[in-house]
Amino acid sequence: MTEADGTLADGSNRPVLTVGELSQALKRVVEGEFAWVSVRGEVSGFKRAASGHLYFALKDADAVLDAVCWRGVAGRLGIAPEDGLEVVATGKISTYPGRSRYQIVVERLELSGAGALLALLEARKKALAEEGLFHEERKRDLPYLPQTIGVVTSPTGAVIRDILHRIGDRFPRRVLVWPVKVQGAGAAEEVAAAIAGFNRLEAGAAVPRPDVLIVARGGGSLEDLWAFNEEVVVRAAAASAIPLISAVGHETDVTLIDLAADRRAPTPTAAAEMAVPVRADLKERTHTLEHRLGASFRRLVAERRARVDGLGRGLPAARDRLATASQRLDDWSERLGRGVRGRLGAERRALGRLRPLRPRQLLALKRQQLGHVAGPLSADRLAQRIGLARAASERLAQGLGRAGRAALGERAARVETAARLLESYSYRGVLARGFAVVRDQRERPVTSAAAVKPGAALALEFHDGRAAARAAGKHRPRKASRDEDDGQAPLL
Repeated sequence: MTEADGTLADGSNRPVLTVGELSQALKRVVEGEFAWVSVRGEVSGFKRAASGHLYFALKDADAVLDAVCWRGVAGRLGIAPEDGLEVVATGKISTYPGRSRYQIVVERLELSGAGALLALLEARKKALAEEGLFHEERKRDLPYLPQTIGVVTSPTGAVIRDILHRIGDRFPRRVLVWPVKVQGAGAAEEVAAAIAGFNRLEAGAAVPRPDVLIVARGGGSLEDLWAFNEEVVVRAAAASAIPLISAVGHETDVTLIDLAADRRAPTPTAAAEMAVPVRADLKERTHTLEHRLGASFRRLVAERRARVDGLGRGLPAARDRLATASQRLDDWSERLGRGVRGRLGAERRALGRLRPLRPRQLLALKRQQLGHVAGPLSADRLAQRIGLARAASERLAQGLGRAGRAALGERAARVETAARLLESYSYRGVLARGFAVVRDQRERPVTSAAAVKPGAALALEFHDGRAAARAAGKHRPRKASRDEDDGQAPLL
């Protein structure tokens, strides 16, 4: 117990502190002694609060140290903390009086050595490969001669100058540059956003959509190129609808974006060479193809001309064929003249023989000729022949009548059979068995209860006439019992 003057009961004059005063004193001592330290450990229990602050613990085989990274610093970290990641955290040691704990307030976070980076890289590579992001069948061919090329890189430095210079030398094309950070905090997010932004452009707009993309960065250490190993960049490259060329680092540097891209270039200059052909080579090839096409056409014409000449040599001369036809025409003309003259002479001679006969003599001659012809046809013989012809006609008429009556009977029987068959197929036969036909106001048959609306006017046709009806409503159909007859169930 303490006395009224503040001294302890044992007589000592040690000051009595409150819990808050002691906590603040400890805080000042710890922060003054450990104002700036670097601690190596494995990240454990990582979480990101809604406020944006990061909370985790650093642990090793002997101890555990709480760590906190405020929101303003978290956006500048070079790497994103993950459970199991071995890191070196740099900051100051402080205390949290609310829980009597000490902690490190992280200002900088780095991976602990290249071994940890490589282990993380291999684990991430394996996980993304299992998702199929690196499969060859997903990769597309590059366009042969793109109209517009999109470049994602830093706006400063030698990389963009090398790309522009190489494209200008080979085949000048329109180049769109999306400036991004290529190293440090936020670089991965900017690269991924640039790839997605190029893909969102529409063809024919004021800013044209590129036909091919180049993501480029110069060489550097594994830590410098780490932004291109981040998962957000790899997924953006794999999801790009525009063919993408990865040109990160030098030939020996391999990042995960190289595996997801459609084509990997060892250097940014090589990426420009992949993007466009050499214009001079293209012109030379065009001229070569033009020369070959002309030579092939001339050779084809010469071959066809030689073939026509060869076929022409096998044909008879046109002059000889014309001479033969002309000779044949002369022959036919001469024969025609002789024939006409001969016919004319014969007619003249026949006329000369008839000229001495007078009209009376000609009439007597014709009568004589008629008597010779009509002599054998006496009146009796003519009557006999007429009788025979009449009998034959009667027999034919009788036979024709019998045949006609037989054919008519056969046709009548067929018509009667067809009429009975038609009557058996008619729905009126069904009506006679107790059924009815339901029609709507337009005289259209109603084939289902779903087509009948309550209150609709209907017409019922029975075998002996028609009756009007009106639908009162629908009901669920029921099964007919075995005792019921097979007549038609009520429709209304």
